[in-house]
Amino acid sequence: MDLSKDMDPVVHEKMKKNLVYVSCFSIVMLFAGLSSAYIVSMGDAFWLETALPSAFWWSTGCITLSSLTFVIAIGAAKKGNVLLTKSGMAATLILGLLFVYFQWSGFGQLMNKGVHPFQNHIVVTDGRYGDYFEVQKNDRYITVNGNDYMLDEKKMSAEEFSAFQNYMKGFISGENYNNKFRLVTENIKSPYTLVFKNTPLFVKKGSFFLNDSTPLASADILRLKQLAQNVVDGRGDFFAKGKLGQDFNISFKGEKLEYKNRKLYYKGEVLSNFLQIKATESSDMASSFLFILTFLHLLHVAAALIYLSRVVLKTFTNKIGVENHLTLRLTAIFWHFLGLLWGYLILFLVFIH
Repeated sequence: MDLSKDMDPVVHEKMKKNLVYVSCFSIVMLFAGLSSAYIVSMGDAFWLETALPSAFWWSTGCITLSSLTFVIAIGAAKKGNVLLTKSGMAATLILGLLFVYFQWSGFGQLMNKGVHPFQNHIVVTDGRYGDYFEVQKNDRYITVNGNDYMLDEKKMSAEEFSAFQNYMKGFISGENYNNKFRLVTENIKSPYTLVFKNTPLFVKKGSFFLNDSTPLASADILRLKQLAQNVVDGRGDFFAKGKLGQDFNISFKGEKLEYKNRKLYYKGEVLSNFLQIKATESSDMASSFLFILTFLHLLHVAAALIYLSRVVLKTFTNKIGVENHLTLRLTAIFWHFLGLLWGYLILFLVFIH
């Protein structure tokens, strides 16, 4: 038996609103906990700082406008303006869907910049260029400065780097058990020479050899694969793409670090060996928090959109009007809350991240 029909409308409305407020409060506590964990985790850790993708700002505009169209729709429903109510709710739903689209595009933009949700490290360790392997091009060493690959102390042009990537790409598919790669044949002449610990490698029977009788070890083949993947992905010393200090920053104890000669500097002084090692072993928690915060909010918006679509359907079937717009108002409370929550998150990420 549905007793809500016999209940005082004022009491019924208050009960419904309280349920919405409880839901909002529980979400506030969730994000407050995550925000606190973010700040505490920064502590004395190495922290990757990246600019927010432009798509996030477009999504901010969409969710702000959607709140405005929702207000217009409720005002129209109270006045019995059916056409404006339907138009406002349709616009709200479309803007909500656009919010999801731009958020998802923002995730793609972050990953294109080398920022991933479950990145292992800030600094490249496995397959780091120069640790084991180097490459010569026409007897000239290719070197690394940050994420830039250099030839004759000049950054390689896009064409030169593309050719270098194509050369390294052949080593990704190598088979560990027999030390063979598709690209390694005696018959192909290449301007590149692979160097292992200052020793140029040569090819015999389709395999790399250190000398006439010593093939490259399986562990070193794995390192070569990792290096090749880093080069193909455009990574040098950092997982985030671009230049340190311009496209991204690494901070330690709230201070931005500098980078010279493949070493990190803190307040003008080179980090101690212990801290250099700690930096290479540090996980990229900043990016993980960034994705967790924004993705959790996106999940709440997606759930709200499912319910919002039902409300829009009721609006278009004339089930919501002057005498029956409580559902519209309750949905609006939660929708405005999600908009305000996103406003908090983006400000938090701008000023803290």
